[in-house]
Amino acid sequence: MAEPTSTKPYLLRALYEWCVDNGCTPYVSVFVDSRTRVPMEYVREGEIVLNIGPLAASKLAIGNEFIECTARFSGVVRDVTIPISAVAAIYARENGQGMSFDIDPAPPAGVDQGRAENASSGGTDPESPDPVRPGGRPVLRRVK
Repeated sequence: MAEPTSTKPYLLRALYEWCVDNGCTPYVSVFVDSRTRVPMEYVREGEIVLNIGPLAASKLAIGNEFIECTARFSGVVRDVTIPISAVAAIYARENGQGMSFDIDPAPPAGVDQGRAENASSGGTDPESPDPVRPGGRPVLRRVK
C-alpha cells in the first residue's frame, strides 16, 4: 500500500484561506536549503519569512510538493519556489495565530525524493541552540 499523502500541504492551504477570509496577512517561515528558490539576500540565519497574502504574492499556488508564486523584493519581481517540506510555520501577521511544522531535511544529491522522505526519521532536539536546523524543530521568535 502506498504511503498516504502528507497532511502538511492541506493544513497550509487551510490556514492560508483562514487568514485571508479573516482579513489577516498570511506569512510563512521557511528553512532555506538547496531546493528553496528565494532571494538569498533576504535570508537570515538560514530562514526567510515571506508575506504570501494576495496583495504581496501573485500567481500563488500551494501544491502538495511546492509553494510557487511571484513577489516583489525592493520593487523587483522575483519567482519564489518553496518546498512544502521546508515550511516551518504559517501564521497571521496581525495576531500570530497559525501553526508550526517539523522541517524535513533536503534529500542528499542523487537520492530519490520519495525514498528520502520515507527514510528521514526527523530526529529532533528541541533544546538545540540553532534557530532552525534540518530535521529539527524551528525556534520561532515572536516580535511585536
